[in-house]
Amino acid sequence: MPNVPPGAANPREIHDDALALVRHFEGLYLSAYLCPAGVPTIGYGHTAGVRMGQTITSLQAEVYLRTDMAEAGAAVDRLVKVPLTDRQRGALASFVFNLGAGALQSSTLLRLLNQRDYEGAAGQFGRWVYATVNGEKVQLDGLKKRRAAEAKLFETV
Repeated sequence: MPNVPPGAANPREIHDDALALVRHFEGLYLSAYLCPAGVPTIGYGHTAGVRMGQTITSLQAEVYLRTDMAEAGAAVDRLVKVPLTDRQRGALASFVFNLGAGALQSSTLLRLLNQRDYEGAAGQFGRWVYATVNGEKVQLDGLKKRRAAEAKLFETV
């Protein structure tokens, strides 16, 4: 199943399993908070235009999630040059939502995927489990679990 080109009439939806994965790992916050990186965040990890003191409804959080994941999916569509199933695309959109398109763009995961090494690409998710905490690069259990869930979704037929 080929990726839909940017600007196509019927853009692909993000797979429900990918949305559920992001909901689970981001959690729902109806009041703005500062994420560990100090960025105002609300809903399911939404950051664009968020200001401290802001509150939203669960419906608005869902709208933000779907919009943010659609943007992540569009980035996946731009970067990936091989066919993807809806679940593979969703797993990659979750990855991009969490880490940014630049992380995917410069990754061995993308290089292997674009060489049609789907199995090798799936094996790369587990390398993205580090965060800088107090100036030190450390593995985070939450990231290990998220990357494992993304790899599982990517490998699901």
